[in-house]
Amino acid sequence: MKGLFLCCPGAAGAFFFLFRGLPIVLLYKNISLKTILNEQQLAITIQRLGHQVLENHIDLENTVLIGIQPRGIYFSNRLVEQLKSQVAVGKILYGKLDITFYRDDVRKGLHELNQTDIPFSIEDKNVILVDDVLYTGRTIRAALDALLDFGRPAKVELCILIDRRFSRQLPIQADYTGKSIDSIITQKVKVFWKEKDGKDEVALIE
Repeated sequence: MKGLFLCCPGAAGAFFFLFRGLPIVLLYKNISLKTILNEQQLAITIQRLGHQVLENHIDLENTVLIGIQPRGIYFSNRLVEQLKSQVAVGKILYGKLDITFYRDDVRKGLHELNQTDIPFSIEDKNVILVDDVLYTGRTIRAALDALLDFGRPAKVELCILIDRRFSRQLPIQADYTGKSIDSIITQKVKVFWKEKDGKDEVALIE
């Protein structure tokens, strides 16, 4: 295909080219990434959260950690690795929870199923839910509903890497927070992990 390309500069613009004598327009929009946490800051944040958890749950006695599928698992895996450097591995009960069928928008589209792996009872246990980003609170509400299928916990706490303040639609707050940020609805928070994205970073996408 032969054509003449013209470009309009700016945050939003267009590519123009001719194809068989007809003008074709391709719109584009520039995407900017603002780093919230770099690799070193992310590692320090996870280390701090691990210490905070242990301050309230010495040796993780009667305490379990449950990561929320899918994005929260990368964070919960890192948090558990941090805890292993402080607590005997045998004392760490760690599970993974899929909330797909508990979402309030489950009928609005196709959702990818993920594995739930909780090989222990949470009855009368202290449960620490772990997720990467707290936004509207609806994911956490679904996770609380899903937890009841595995027993009645004594207490449930929430550990979050990034808290998007002022965006809540439900009255849910974190007990452990890596970093709180102010953002608007058009912005997105992206958490990059080496094992998935080739780098460790938290960025705000505009």
